[in-house]
Amino acid sequence: MITKMDELKDRVEAKKHEILAKISEMKADGRAEVKERHEQLRTKLRELEQHLKDGWDKVSNDVAAKLNEWLKN
Repeated sequence: MITKMDELKDRVEAKKHEILAKISEMKADGRAEVKERHEQLRTKLRELEQHLKDGWDKVSNDVAAKLNEWLKN
């Protein structure tokens, strides 16, 4: 049976891969607005890394709530 934490992990991983794909597409585009969006996506990934610094095994309810918010933005 899939737990809520497993579901959250799957959703976060899917979003992370989506962001990484967008970043990869943007690398060849030199327009300023694209570079700005690229940096915003990089910041979003750094935020995710900060939330998960202790790993998925140590995700508290507070961190889970932050991850759900991260997914909305």
